[in-house]
Amino acid sequence: MSSTRAALTALAAHHGFDIRFAAVGPTPRMESYEAWLADGLHGDLAWMERGREVRGDPRRRLPDAKTAMVLALNHHWRAPPDPGGRTGRVARYAWGRDYHNLIGKRLKKLRRALREQGIASWGGVDTAPILERAWAAAAGLGFSGKNTMQIRVGSTSWFFLAVVFIDVSVTPDRAVESDHCGTCRRCLDICPTHAFVAPYRLDASRCISYWTIESRALPPRELRAGFSRWVFGCDLCQEVCPHNHRPPDEAHHDFLPRHAWLDLDDLLDSSDDALMERFRGTPLRRPGAAGLKRNAALVLGNLGDDAAVDVLRRSGISHADPVVRGASVWALQRLGAEPPVRDHSPIVQAEIDACSETR
Repeated sequence: MSSTRAALTALAAHHGFDIRFAAVGPTPRMESYEAWLADGLHGDLAWMERGREVRGDPRRRLPDAKTAMVLALNHHWRAPPDPGGRTGRVARYAWGRDYHNLIGKRLKKLRRALREQGIASWGGVDTAPILERAWAAAAGLGFSGKNTMQIRVGSTSWFFLAVVFIDVSVTPDRAVESDHCGTCRRCLDICPTHAFVAPYRLDASRCISYWTIESRALPPRELRAGFSRWVFGCDLCQEVCPHNHRPPDEAHHDFLPRHAWLDLDDLLDSSDDALMERFRGTPLRRPGAAGLKRNAALVLGNLGDDAAVDVLRRSGISHADPVVRGASVWALQRLGAEPPVRDHSPIVQAEIDACSETR
């Protein structure tokens, strides 16, 4: 068994992963996940409700599974300087290439190597029905923080997770048993939209990342000012974590900060097709062109720069998507400019009417 462990560790390292092992059984912490879903804290993320049987026990997919190989890939790079002006911030994980593609290709090669050794496997990155953080905690690959992120003690939370289940027994690693958050509340207190309803419990429908990446709708008006300059995702709860004060710099050039800041005027002025082509192979395509333009309009409203009125009128309120127009109406009001009087879309008209009520 020790020789198998050493061989698997070497194989994971060859593909760029750090690795820990956990014994397979019913998924750890599944009860907490079910309670979170039952309370509706996942917002409109209906995909999180699918595949419950497999999430609850990976043996539904790989009946002879005995060991979980929990894999980590660091993605931290130093933040480039703030360019100022009408620019928006991007969450660190999306600065470079799309990790789904990168890790997916590495997992495919790793699983092929396992198959050549006669080892059956099943797994994936976060698009598969797997509770990666629960398995990571069970395998001792960090602990689950109050901000719900997986954290490696005194090191970092800036890493991606993947899990591969195999039909071979490997001596499991020990879980991190101590609570390494203690009385710290930095992550909870810094959240500008109050998305943490309690320690270790996130309300996705109040999270900036949810609204700027996953949702296709207009976020509630009372949350928008809290987005500040975040045009894609949010890192605040990780940036203030004491365990991230000296994270390791990453050697994976695929995650270099190519898109740490986005020019908001350019986002609105670019055609939808050009925008999607520019961000090909990156996570920034996730919200679609309309989502990115919605986000850009909201951030322009938050920046308070009167010069943004022109681009909002030129490319915001004329966009075909009512969500982009609605966000632009809100931004114009925030900047003290007159929004349109009428729009055929109920979504946009509701924004216009709300602006009239607050004047």
